[in-house]
Formats: sequence, C-alpha cells, structure tokens
Amino acid sequence: MASGLFTIGLVGAWFSSNIGVILLNKYLLSNYGFRFPLFLTMCHMTACSLLSYLVIVWFKMVPMQPIRSRVQFTKIATLSAIFCASVVGGNISLRYLPVSFNQAVGATTPFFTAVLAYLITVQREAWLTYFTLVPVVAGVIIASGGEPSFHLYGFIMCISATAARALKTVLQGILLSSEGEKLNSMNLLLYMAPIAVLLLLPATLIMEPNVLGMTIALARQDVKIVYYLVFNSTLAYFVNLTNFLVTKYTSALTLQVLGNAKGAVAVVVSIMLFRNPVSVTGMLGYTLTVCGVILYSEAKRRSNNLLIG
Repeated sequence: MASGLFTIGLVGAWFSSNIGVILLNKYLLSNYGFRFPLFLTMCHMTACSLLSYLVIVWFKMVPMQPIRSRVQFTKIATLSAIFCASVVGGNISLRYLPVSFNQAVGATTPFFTAVLAYLITVQREAWLTYFTLVPVVAGVIIASGGEPSFHLYGFIMCISATAARALKTVLQGILLSSEGEKLNSMNLLLYMAPIAVLLLLPATLIMEPNVLGMTIALARQDVKIVYYLVFNSTLAYFVNLTNFLVTKYTSALTLQVLGNAKGAVAVVVSIMLFRNPVSVTGMLGYTLTVCGVILYSEAKRRSNNLLIG
C-alpha cells in the first residue's frame, strides 16, 4: 500500500513538474513579456548544476559516477551542447507558438529518433515500426495547416529542438555505450548542466545583451519576476529528477506512456489557461500524431520482444 502511494505521488510530481515548467515557460516568454529564452535556459541549467550537486554529493540520492577520461568528458560536452540547443530551441518556440502546437510538434520525437538512428548507426527497425511513423508526421502536417497561430520561425525552432532532442538520445547510446562510460541520467545532468551554462553565457551576452538590466528593471516594477525565475528554474531540475525516479521505480515503458498522456494534458490545460484559438483540424492533427506515437511505441516494443525471444 505504501509503495503504491509512493509511486502515485511520484507520477503526480512528474506530471506537475513537466506540465508546470512548459506552462510557466510559455507564460514568461509570451504572456508576461520576459523575452529572453537564452537567459531563461541559462537559469534552468544553473539550477540543474547546483541542485544536481546537492542531490548527488550532499544527499547521496544516487552514487556519484566520476568522469574517467578526457575522451569521456569530450563525449559528455558534445551531448551537453546538443541538449542545450534542444532546450533553447524549445524555449524560443514557446515565444511564438501556443503550447498545444508546441506539444504536437514535440510528439514527433520518435520519428526523428528512428531516422537519425538509421542514418548514424544504420540501425533498422521492422517495416511495421516505420509504417507507424506515417501518422506521426501526417498529424503534424495537418495540425500545421489548421493552426490559427502558426508562426514559421517558431515552427522551425520547435522542429529543430525536437530533432536535437532525438539526436542527443541516439548519440548518448553510441558515445556512452561501454560499461566504463555509462552514466545514469542524474550523473549525466550533473556534468552536462555546468557545461551548458558555460556555452550559454557568451551566447546570452551577445544575443541578449540587455537581459540583466531589463530583468532588474522588471524586478523593480514587479518583484514576482524573481520568484517566477527561481521557481521555474527549480521546476526544470525536478523534471529531470522525476524522470529518473519514475523510470527507476516503474519502467522506461511507463515513462513513455506517461509522456504521451502528459502531452495531451498539457494541451488541454494550456488552452484553458491561455485561451489560444484552436481549430478542429489542428486538434485532429494532434490526435493523429499522438495515436501514431502510441502505435510506434507498441510496434517497437513487440519488435524488441521478438529479438529478445
């Protein structure tokens, strides 16, 4: 009974942090007027750096896994740059696109993962698995045509972020595949986040040169911006922490199923909160994409079971 309640609480925390960070990012970047996605991402990565250190080194929630070589560090730095690009792209897209459409495009991650895995590792899936990707892509095309708030630049950034997220997944499996180099997601974040901060700092200073002055000016008018940034950045870390814990106490498949449900819930909640216009065509496209993702997950699971058997 106690373990069941713990798991339910964990899933609730995962849902809350994932949906919360998406909605708060959208509110800050689009509704509140804090138009600094690079700086916001740097705040996220700074919080991830500090909180990862506290959780692993001080609280010892998971054993610390040291970096064993310069080569391993280079691999982690590469993953960090791609991870950073995916988060920045996602945050920029939220400036221009409603959360509902952002989530529809983000749901195409399996398509990019399958394509990149084939191109980079020549890893082939069963034809049925590839066939299930057709509704994933078709749904986004339909949703794009029926999206009242469609913005080309926002769409490009959202697609780029989705592709970068998939690329990180594929490269992580290749670069950190040996037993001596494998890191759990919490240790990987511990090393990736500070590198991301170092990459984002010069980019922020060049592309958002007035961000500190503007943030201070905003804080003088409304001190809540400070609380928003601190809470939002902390929440970004808890997304990663709960991802790890849900996978640990349930399974990767459970996390995948929850991810599909999370997208649907985020869409409904964002429409209720931000009142962004939606069309029947757009919602049909998004529904088709989600159904395609579910079919893809099931086809891939069956294919893997056949290989194991």
